[in-house]
Amino acid sequence: MRLILVLGDQLSDDLSALRGADPAQDIVVMAEVMAEATPVPHHPQKIALVLTAMRKFAAQLRARGFRVLYSRLDDPETGPTLPGELLRRMAETGATEIVATQSGDWRLHAALQDLPLPLRFLPDDRFLCPPQDFVAWAEGRKSLRMEWFYRDMRRRTGLLMDGAEPAGGQWNFDHDNRKAAAPDLLRPRPLRFVPDAETEAVLDLVASRFPHHFGRLRPFHWPTDRAQALLALDHFIAHSLPRFGAEQDAMLESDPFLSHSLLSPCLNLGLLSAREVCQRAEAAYRSGAAPLAAVEGFIRQIIGWREYVRGIWALKGPAYLQQNALNHMAALPAAYWGAPTKMNCLSKAVAQTRDLAYAHHIQRLMITGNFALLAGVDPAEVHEWYLAVYIDAFEWVEAPNTLGMSQFADGGLLGSKPYVSSGAYIDRMSDYCGGCHYRVKERVGPRACPFNPLYWHFLDRHRSRFAANPRMAQMYRTWDKMDETHRATVLSDAETILARLAAKAEV
Repeated sequence: MRLILVLGDQLSDDLSALRGADPAQDIVVMAEVMAEATPVPHHPQKIALVLTAMRKFAAQLRARGFRVLYSRLDDPETGPTLPGELLRRMAETGATEIVATQSGDWRLHAALQDLPLPLRFLPDDRFLCPPQDFVAWAEGRKSLRMEWFYRDMRRRTGLLMDGAEPAGGQWNFDHDNRKAAAPDLLRPRPLRFVPDAETEAVLDLVASRFPHHFGRLRPFHWPTDRAQALLALDHFIAHSLPRFGAEQDAMLESDPFLSHSLLSPCLNLGLLSAREVCQRAEAAYRSGAAPLAAVEGFIRQIIGWREYVRGIWALKGPAYLQQNALNHMAALPAAYWGAPTKMNCLSKAVAQTRDLAYAHHIQRLMITGNFALLAGVDPAEVHEWYLAVYIDAFEWVEAPNTLGMSQFADGGLLGSKPYVSSGAYIDRMSDYCGGCHYRVKERVGPRACPFNPLYWHFLDRHRSRFAANPRMAQMYRTWDKMDETHRATVLSDAETILARLAAKAEV
């Protein structure tokens, strides 16, 4: 008899640990434990989604004939840790082996490895690029640029390929995408799912067990099983994919979703596969239902960035989580946990995160991530915040995106330059600046947008690292052409902002 361990983000019928399982002999083990809900204060909606999806997946396994030993968080017998639950189930059943698919969290993987039990890990082959293939791709390269990986993934999968050439004759269509967006009352909205009885029971449980975690629990409208996930995919392909490319980097106060898919939680839990989502998007292009630019931009986020960061996570191992190449040590500003701020863009992005457990990639990268990087926040604190507050955040995907792409903590492994900007980028891509206390056009003074002096302060204090970077040379030339007195005022204003952040005063 074997125990088959299924984790909360492994809810896939074709999971490697389940593929060879025998319902007549093997027992599936699943467990809701406090230790997995509290390493960081996960958003209540995230906890509710994972627990509900786990319960529904367990029911599906039982319908397939499996015996499932399921530990609920509110069961008196349930222990606080997953290793403890495995020990209990081994003693209870007399099983001789545990089979598990590798976890996407280094902490949990290490805890399971340390068990004094016969535990065999299988690779998580739900990804399109196995870790060994990523290692082979990375070997000998001076830089691991995602663009080159993405092109190889297009060739490997055949997605958006016309023979040996990319569809449309080019690999990406950024020049046709990434436009600002205007409010549109006719823009389709993502599907909203009414909680069923199982979901409501979990919501009540989460409300009672995690009352102090940052974030609002209700309303809750996420898909919680594969059937709902497929409906959400159908809706996105039919209604929002055609506009996705043009709006993918835009931000609007009145519209948190724009034309984004909101499918990343379904992908990261295992309710949808990357291949099926990309194939559906490609079929929309081939049938004329969606333009190539939109489809290419969407597929690149999945077989480009998603697969790429998974490869980085596996390649670099647990040590990646400790990197801090810029030696940033400041505390995360209180505004990230909802404290008042006069910065409208930061306030709105955090409030949306609190209410929805969601913000799209540009809100994360160019508002909350950009500000944390300019302010010199310890990347470990930024990493823990992103891991806690977003419904799709699991370590393997969140850590490289945050530490590498957003905070440059890996010294440029993921990105050739840091993703920093002044307020001008936010003004160009959003409508946040119009209603802000600060004035985005002003570089200095008490009403100047804080992004402006902090941007130049960042460049100045890290000059030795970035001045020779070809992608940043123009910014340093611009800085050097400024009047010396003006530069001194800019740096002084930035120091004032940083001092207020250190003192936990409102900015």
